[in-house]
Amino acid sequence: MEKKPHLVRREFPPRQVPALSLALLLAAVLLLNALLYLYLSEPRGSTGRAESQPGLCPFGHFKLGGMKNCSPWLSCEAMNREVRKLKRVGEGAVKKVFLSEWKENKVVVSQLTNPELKEDFLHGLRMLKSLQSQHVVRLLGFCEEQFTILTEYHPLGSLRGLNETLHMPKYKAMNTWHRRLMLAIDYVSIIRYLHNSPLGTLVMCDSNDLDKVLSQYLLTSDFHILVNDLDALPLVNRSAGRLVKCGHRELRGEFVAPEQHWPYGEEVPFEDDLMPPYDEKTDIWKIPDVSSFVLGHVEGSDIV
Repeated sequence: MEKKPHLVRREFPPRQVPALSLALLLAAVLLLNALLYLYLSEPRGSTGRAESQPGLCPFGHFKLGGMKNCSPWLSCEAMNREVRKLKRVGEGAVKKVFLSEWKENKVVVSQLTNPELKEDFLHGLRMLKSLQSQHVVRLLGFCEEQFTILTEYHPLGSLRGLNETLHMPKYKAMNTWHRRLMLAIDYVSIIRYLHNSPLGTLVMCDSNDLDKVLSQYLLTSDFHILVNDLDALPLVNRSAGRLVKCGHRELRGEFVAPEQHWPYGEEVPFEDDLMPPYDEKTDIWKIPDVSSFVLGHVEGSDIV
């Protein structure tokens, strides 16, 4: 009788991805983000809403809802007389936020929470006034004496709720890799604008973790991104040799840029005076993580 051949299954060791391949992949991702940032840094024509005149209104004016004409920013007197608070919708270290109403329009009132942080509040107001553009939430009025700011209301809230919003039946059709990519480009465009702002090179300092970064931006009803919180926006001035430091405490974690880490090791206690300053490239370091969140896990987003 002829013997049947005995088949032996060979066990192959699990394939290991060489460290060099992982390094090249990471380098490619970082290079892609850098190229996108540089592309958006190139000057180009306007694409609708003017860079310096939100709603096509002159500086110091705004147009809201169905308004035909531009209105001057509301004064203390006008805000006290015409704006009605509806309910508190948020509170942070610097300010508390109220959903409010002005002439049948939903608006947002922000008021100082802690008097010790009034300089941060006023700095945010100065930035908001100076940086009005297609990238920044629309300013409607302010009252420095009462530490109050009035801005446009965006019902979809902060970028932190993006995934929850896109899973709502009303917005499921918007949950595509293309729409999410456009949002990621919006985010990079905002960073580019801040780095090339009318005031100079500004660093988005209130950004030590992903959740904090996302809370600084608003999602508009037509699915664009606006920066909303400008309280911590220091200026880099290379010609004067001025760099920045984001706060006076040690920053930890993989989200912050390498140059934001304490460089002298665990054996040397952190001292703010010894911590080297840095520039706006710390914002660029965070672009991949923010873009990854915005792109999400929809079909096609893994190859973008």
